[in-house]
Amino acid sequence: MKRSLLISILFFLLGALGTVNAQRKLTKKPGQLGGDPDGLSVRDSTFSNETRIKLSGKTKYTDYRIFFLQKDTVYVDTTLNIKKEYAFNFLRKDNFELLAFHNQGQTFNTLGYDFSNISSFPDIGRSAKQFFYIEKEDIKYYQVPTPTTEILYRTGMLQGQVLDANFALNFSKRFNVSIAYRGIRSLGQYRRSLASQGNFRSSFHYETKERQYTIKGHIASQDLLNYENGGLTQASLDAFISDDPNFSERGRLDVNLSNTENVFEGERYYFEHDFKLISSKKDTLESANFSNLKVGHTFNIENKLFQFNESVPTSFLGTASTTTALNETVKNKTFNNQIYLEFNSKYVLGRFRVKSNYTSYNYGYDTIYNVNNTPAQLKLKGSAIGLGADWKAKIKNFSLTADALVTPGNSRVGGSHLSGEARYKKDSLFSVKASLLINSKSPNFNFLLQHSTYDDYNWENNFQDINTQDIGFAIESKWINASANFTNIENYAYFDENNTPQQSAENITYLKVKASNEFKYKKFALNNTVMYQNVSSGSSVFRVPDLVTRNTLYYTDYWFKGKPMQVQIGATFKYFSKFKANAYNPLLAEFTLQNTTEIGYPTIDLFFNAQVRRTRIYFKIDNMTSNFRKTKDYFSAPNYPYRDFVIRFGLVWNWFI
Repeated sequence: MKRSLLISILFFLLGALGTVNAQRKLTKKPGQLGGDPDGLSVRDSTFSNETRIKLSGKTKYTDYRIFFLQKDTVYVDTTLNIKKEYAFNFLRKDNFELLAFHNQGQTFNTLGYDFSNISSFPDIGRSAKQFFYIEKEDIKYYQVPTPTTEILYRTGMLQGQVLDANFALNFSKRFNVSIAYRGIRSLGQYRRSLASQGNFRSSFHYETKERQYTIKGHIASQDLLNYENGGLTQASLDAFISDDPNFSERGRLDVNLSNTENVFEGERYYFEHDFKLISSKKDTLESANFSNLKVGHTFNIENKLFQFNESVPTSFLGTASTTTALNETVKNKTFNNQIYLEFNSKYVLGRFRVKSNYTSYNYGYDTIYNVNNTPAQLKLKGSAIGLGADWKAKIKNFSLTADALVTPGNSRVGGSHLSGEARYKKDSLFSVKASLLINSKSPNFNFLLQHSTYDDYNWENNFQDINTQDIGFAIESKWINASANFTNIENYAYFDENNTPQQSAENITYLKVKASNEFKYKKFALNNTVMYQNVSSGSSVFRVPDLVTRNTLYYTDYWFKGKPMQVQIGATFKYFSKFKANAYNPLLAEFTLQNTTEIGYPTIDLFFNAQVRRTRIYFKIDNMTSNFRKTKDYFSAPNYPYRDFVIRFGLVWNWFI
């Protein structure tokens, strides 16, 4: 796998060197190459501000486009705003609904759940490791007139650093490629909390001159390693909570595991191509009155692996069948082929697609780890054929989408999925959205089959499908953004306080209401986000805090003569109410129920950010008030303290050739 990655890197770099000079002469018109012309756009100050350096008189910010699998389109954005502050983390996303562990690259506990994009098929599981796993929907495809690069750097915790680098170019006007790598090595403040991860991605997009044939695809290879310490021992936990000065150096605190690590690896190959059987002369992205008929094919093969390693078994995890080193590996290979026929015309108000899926899976173990507790079968295999359709339309100010897929039979990848969305947009004043999701699928494979050297971690279950229904409403305006989701879950799957998989006999009824707005006065702004949650049924197994809030007061201005630098200085207050947060299990790489510890507390972070041309610089102080607390009550999960007062530095740098 490493050799194939090296070959891919060399191929793209050699291609880049050979085409740099040619690309400097390329010009593009917005609205060409993959992407929805009505997609989301963020204005880029690099190209729109006349006081900034121009790349060329023939290029502008709308020429530098990024689109995703669902064809949502954004522009390369080099502005400095509060959303960039929230997303300056290892995930590169706003993690308002997540509670981070103390070290970057460790997992997250969950403060709120989102079921709007639930998968149609079961997975390998190990959900605590998959926060950092880049799914196919997250892969970026580029359309750029010149070579484009973005580098993110951030200091690690105690020792180490974070790097996320993206490079995109085109070999011609219709052939764009990109290569990206995100890596971290951060030691952490506590024993055995090292995070060392790498995510490699490479994507391409090509279309013929008349757009008769298009193809796009990507490869991704990911390796996520974490040392696991099992949290603090009881004596160390007491010393931490009481703020014993002898243990202000966190490396002195004892932990439950001293020789344990887990690894999550993934490798994916994806491509999608289509050919127009019938097309009209008006077949352009700028025209809505065209008709065409195309046939398409999507191919996706993905291999995932989870490995638990321990040099000596420990009683903390239970009784083991051996006293020698553990090296437990479980694999899952999925293969998905889809063919579709797509009709795009004003007569169906947009795009209508009929599709057929063939999906196969192979999950399980190659080795027997416990001769006394071996499941009847070590592998789960199967395949299924599904039929479905999706529709996307636009009628004046209304946008409508619908997607349906049914996979009949008793296969573990059988089930059904139906989702729909209606959006009304009134110019730039406001938009209103309503959504519906009905999903039925098997629990993830690790709920069905688990094999381990430890006696208590062996099972084989025949669980019922999980049925999820979600109704959502949202409004976006210049005054307020708000959303409400009502979710009902039947046969909810979870791990109990004994680390055993269960299905709830009681339906989960979950309400989430979230609102955000920003008040501005001259150079000051107050950005607020509040989330209220209520579990009216099933709260004994589905647990969330009632209230989560984030409030940021900040100042923005341009400094020095000629305004060469924009600055952003502020403080963020975050609070979540007390609840019995789930515990973390490193052998399962899952969160489990616990009934002894409640967590919930406020934090204050300070930040100083600056932008000089196309470089954004970030200074941040995390959990500033921790040094003033006589009782250390801040935890990410039971036995796992949240981070102490720490100062970190980072930057994001874009440049264009």
